[in-house]
Amino acid sequence: MPKSASSQTRPTPPVRRGPPPVRRGRFQAFTRTMWVLFGGGLVVALLYLGAVSVNFMNLFGRMPNLHALENPKSELASEIYSADGVLLGKYFRENRTPVEYKDLPQNVIDALIATEDVRFEEHSGIDFKSIMRVVGSLGHAGGGSTLTQQVAKVLFKTRADGLNNGTLNGPGKLGLLITKTKEWLLAIKLERNYTKREILRMYLNTVDYGSNAFGINTAAKTFFNKRPKQLTTSEAATLVGIVNAPSRFSPATHPARSKRRRNWVLQQMVRANYLPADEMRRDTAKAIVLHYSVESSIQGLAPYFRTEVAKYLQAWARETDHDLYADGLKIYTTLDSRMQTYAEKAVAEHLALQQKWFSAHWKGQLPWRDENGKVIPGFLEAAMRRTQRYKSLVERFEGNKDSVRYYLNHKYPMTVFSWQGEQQVNMSPMDSLAYYKRYLRAGFLAVNPLNGYVKAWVGGPNYKFFKFDHVRQGKRQPGSTFKPIVYTAAIDQGYSPCFPRPDVATTFPGVAGRAPYTPHNFEGSFSGRTFTLRQALARSMNSITAWLVYKLGPETVVAYAKRLGITSPIDAVPAVGFGASDCSIYELCGAYGTFVNKGVWTNPIMVTRIEDKNGNELRRFVAQTKEALSEETAYVMTNMLQASTTEPGGTSTILHTGFKFNTTIGAKTGTTSNYSDAWFMGITPNLVCGMWIGGEDRSIHFRTGAYGQGARLALPLYGIFMKKVYADKSLDVDTGPFPLPAAPLTIELDCSKYYGAGQRDTIPYEQKMVQPKLDELDDKDI
Repeated sequence: MPKSASSQTRPTPPVRRGPPPVRRGRFQAFTRTMWVLFGGGLVVALLYLGAVSVNFMNLFGRMPNLHALENPKSELASEIYSADGVLLGKYFRENRTPVEYKDLPQNVIDALIATEDVRFEEHSGIDFKSIMRVVGSLGHAGGGSTLTQQVAKVLFKTRADGLNNGTLNGPGKLGLLITKTKEWLLAIKLERNYTKREILRMYLNTVDYGSNAFGINTAAKTFFNKRPKQLTTSEAATLVGIVNAPSRFSPATHPARSKRRRNWVLQQMVRANYLPADEMRRDTAKAIVLHYSVESSIQGLAPYFRTEVAKYLQAWARETDHDLYADGLKIYTTLDSRMQTYAEKAVAEHLALQQKWFSAHWKGQLPWRDENGKVIPGFLEAAMRRTQRYKSLVERFEGNKDSVRYYLNHKYPMTVFSWQGEQQVNMSPMDSLAYYKRYLRAGFLAVNPLNGYVKAWVGGPNYKFFKFDHVRQGKRQPGSTFKPIVYTAAIDQGYSPCFPRPDVATTFPGVAGRAPYTPHNFEGSFSGRTFTLRQALARSMNSITAWLVYKLGPETVVAYAKRLGITSPIDAVPAVGFGASDCSIYELCGAYGTFVNKGVWTNPIMVTRIEDKNGNELRRFVAQTKEALSEETAYVMTNMLQASTTEPGGTSTILHTGFKFNTTIGAKTGTTSNYSDAWFMGITPNLVCGMWIGGEDRSIHFRTGAYGQGARLALPLYGIFMKKVYADKSLDVDTGPFPLPAAPLTIELDCSKYYGAGQRDTIPYEQKMVQPKLDELDDKDI
């Protein structure tokens, strides 16, 4: 019987031990293809990375060399210190002062890692998870740069033209890829050469926080007036929040936006388990309280002095391949911060009062006058043509006079200087020029004559508004402060301080078409009485100085000026003894210092030593000196200069009678024609001070000696300064007599027996002057 279909036995299918032959071949082909592509891509990537590393055929721009990688350099501000250890200021393009890792607060480090690179401790320079996140989001999930890459970017300036001048570099995506590649390569090398702590320190010391603050140290001071260690968690989060976009998230300019950014940083710290949630809630509720102050080169003590130091050191920097504004140098100066403070206060106090008198003196009138007292026509226009503003306008409008005139007379809001504080006004450039022309200027210098150390330097009323330095840069006729050089030559030529000479006219004959010259005394007449040379210098008598120049010859006086360190050109003319040739306060202080320093001229010196950022001494400075006079001549001159303060009729007796100084002081006043310049020089056994007061232009001055002569306009500044100095017992100021020479004196100094009847006036010189009346002055006159 045949079997049913259901009962028929079906053949057992064969067990498959792999894909069919055809499918197996396809998989193997696919695998081989993937390995070829992957291997080929890897080779291409390696070749690409190698090509970028060596800048193959200059396609990619250069990479930093090995030395740069081992010694990464960021711009560091150089610091300048006073002799008593006070930080005077900084020189910088990027205001950056680094700190050590131990001085970095943990809250700043935590905020930084939580915000910028949460896997910082895990990666080796490149965070592939972050890169994949950015790629997956098509760039909308933030940046993928690690902290190490950011350090590479800042330290080696990977976005600068010098590293991106290859053929393939450009503003497009290819150029960005090449730049990013360099940063990846540099990051890997940095991770190999430095620890994580060192990389964190590099980052926090280099990053830009805006407001001219580079590095956490400067940023903490700029925004909160604190050291980094003193920052609260909220403040740390604020600063970390800035670095992503300093102009956008600055708490100084965008407080609301900065607060939102700070709160986001605090939230990131909670997510990264660096901050408890309850502390985050307390901090996010707080306002950002700033103590904001942008540090600038004009802030702090002695801005005129610091500017001159920078000029002085530029030649050294070029010779030694140093950058004063980027190498983090430590510059140690001779300046005494206490004396500098007293000098700045004295200049401000005295000049503000003199300005009040000057404004009242010329109230309702134009002060720029010719020798006959007439207003100088076109004075302001001529002065404006010398300015950079005028030259820029002429260039901008291609010489079109109407356009230039329009902008010179168009009013703008501006901040101007006044002795009552800065004022907000609307002025045209012409108005501003006229306004500042009416201000008196001043220069003041104090030097230790025994070593040449500059102790105080004030170059003008206010550095922010008056940049011109009247200590070394400015040169004016020194007037009678030049006379001691004439008397020095006379002593060396055998004249005694007790040598008698009548107060009569001396006439220099005309030479080569020049008319005969007869100098007159300040009073305009000659008494005919006889005076000793000591008396004559004390009273600053022109007649006897003229006679000495006549006897010695102008060439001899010029030669002595050069011996005493006057480097400015001096004309050998009959008026040489009255300071007819311009020189600076700086030069005169060196000359007078020779008298105090036993005949040794010492060039005033500003800097003692320079160290690099690691404290290694780079150079030590020593003052230039030379033997200029004998000890005896130098001592005789200190004695003769004392006569100005002690001799009845002396031009500086007010220092004892008015300021009540009971110390040894030598002095000399100086006044030039029309009272254009007022000078005073004061010497003590270890301090020489020189000062000048006048208008910016010689044509701007007082009209009478009651206001404008040296004893009236300049001398009180010295008295104000010395009163402050003497009151500070921490200062080493010698109040005793000038030391005698080693050898016995051969020149007679006691001239009392030579005085004739009526020669010892009992009325001090200053009391003879008509004093200004200030009853009706008010602050509006300034």
